[in-house]
Amino acid sequence: MGVLLLVRHGQASFGADDYDVLSETGWEQGRALGRWLAEHGPAPVSAVHGGMRRHRETWEAMELGGLSAAVDEDWAEFDHLAVLARHAEATGVTMGHDADRRAFQEHFEVATGHWTTAGDTAGYPEPYDAFVARARRALAAAADLPGPTVVVTSGGVVAALAASLVVPEGGEVGPVWARFNTVVANTSVTRVIVGASGARLLTFNEHPHLPRALVTYR
Repeated sequence: MGVLLLVRHGQASFGADDYDVLSETGWEQGRALGRWLAEHGPAPVSAVHGGMRRHRETWEAMELGGLSAAVDEDWAEFDHLAVLARHAEATGVTMGHDADRRAFQEHFEVATGHWTTAGDTAGYPEPYDAFVARARRALAAAADLPGPTVVVTSGGVVAALAASLVVPEGGEVGPVWARFNTVVANTSVTRVIVGASGARLLTFNEHPHLPRALVTYR
């Protein structure tokens, strides 16, 4: 039986010209997780991260004893800017560039809610069902690696996998994904076990390595 540790990246740079860069808090979150794993385990045998800069920088911050990580683009986050843009086209509702975090989050939840229910013909570059399928493909590939395996990815991907593993076959993943996606902390760990019966969710959104001052969600 293998264990996958799905790590959400550290805090990125909200409001900056390039969001895909860890903030100073994000770097410290990554270092804290690396220290915690070194002390408490499990010691990873394999590692993989998505191709985004915030994934790579989180992995670098963790400093796990010289272990090298493969890169798998399937672990990338969904394109939230494309989702927001398509939602604006469909509804006429836009988001101001000067929006604070709370206003952005409220708008983001409405826009992603539309994305999860819109289907494959609504004009999104990556429909929601395709995004979930990509996440599951990434999980299957990581499950073939010698374990325990650390995966650094994004909150939306973690939430999609967690939701798809707890929703009964044929059920709607979108509403559960939306609930999970709003609470995934930066550098939290979600554990998935993979055995003869397939993948199962063991834990979700663990972050005991973070003091309260370092807990962030965006």
